[in-house]
Amino acid sequence: TGDLAIKISERVGQTGQVILADINQAMLDVAAERLMDQGKINDIRLVRADAERLPFPNNHFDRIIIGFGLRNVTNKQQALQSMFDALAPGGRLLILEFSKPAVPGLQPLYDAYSFKCLPAMGKWIANDSESYQYLAESIRMHPNQDTLKGMMEQAGFEDCSYHNLSGGIVALHKGMKY
Repeated sequence: TGDLAIKISERVGQTGQVILADINQAMLDVAAERLMDQGKINDIRLVRADAERLPFPNNHFDRIIIGFGLRNVTNKQQALQSMFDALAPGGRLLILEFSKPAVPGLQPLYDAYSFKCLPAMGKWIANDSESYQYLAESIRMHPNQDTLKGMMEQAGFEDCSYHNLSGGIVALHKGMKY
């Protein structure tokens, strides 16, 4: 939706380039509207792209950042390989994604919230409980922190690590290409 891209473009400034890529045109349209509203439409390039087959040259990017999108990719391993290929040596991959709670006792509370409260709120607020049910289900199907770290290493990333946020409900994964 452009939120992360806007923050990144502010840090990169005029010396760098930020490309916001998504396979979903509707998401790119939302991002374009946000960029226009914030006067950033000329600072960020929008590209419709499949994460499994990024349409960029090998060794092209200094950073690839994917926020709350990897869990929606069908073949995550192929997407990680595509990201590895697109990164230049010395480049870093950052993945911000929902994950598995790491705090003892948090999982049952999180499940109750995800499968009961979230869809009910979605129905009440947006008249759309199905999308919120999908959100909960897609989170549960996403690899846990250690599995995703291993997948990154399998794609060729080194110095892979993750940092749990919100008790592991969200995790930030990092990997380097040397």
